[in-house]
Amino acid sequence: MPTLMVDFITSLDGYGAAEGWPGLWGLGGPEYFGWLGEDAKSEYTLLMGANTYRLFAGFAESGEEGIEELTPIPKIVFSRTLAAPLSWANTTLVEQDAVAVVRSMKQGGQSELRTIGSPRLCRSLLKAGLVDRYRVVVFPVVNGVTGRDRIYDGWPDVALQMVDSRTFDGRLQLLEFVPTVLTGPPESSTD
Repeated sequence: MPTLMVDFITSLDGYGAAEGWPGLWGLGGPEYFGWLGEDAKSEYTLLMGANTYRLFAGFAESGEEGIEELTPIPKIVFSRTLAAPLSWANTTLVEQDAVAVVRSMKQGGQSELRTIGSPRLCRSLLKAGLVDRYRVVVFPVVNGVTGRDRIYDGWPDVALQMVDSRTFDGRLQLLEFVPTVLTGPPESSTD
């Protein structure tokens, strides 16, 4: 059965972007871009919402570094506001409920699934118990004033078991976890 990985880039304080800052906070380096290129060669289907699609399709159109590797990958955009056909190559628009569609894709599909951005979509998939892995690349910035796209607002409590970590270009931290959605705070130990 295919697995679903939620993938995010984030500032240290949990923002997906910052007003006035360049893409990737201007901190993407050769190791990170090399890893993105290698990772893009894996076989998977990329899932996203309308806002993330608009952002990344714009990056692709403008030739933003690191985005060209995503163009040949099959992409599914969950939206009731966009209209087909979508301009970014290899992208399919799906208007049905994302949780139901992804559940079906996991049960009967062949391709691994990943998200990119799309915090609301990821939150819904996590709450539904569909996320197998959670991977985040932390950029060494704090965007207290300029930050936008807070990632974790409205998410359930989640315990994370680390299964991988890596440093890129001496500054970016990749962290990969197996998530467990919690129904409340864990029981405190009195040992």
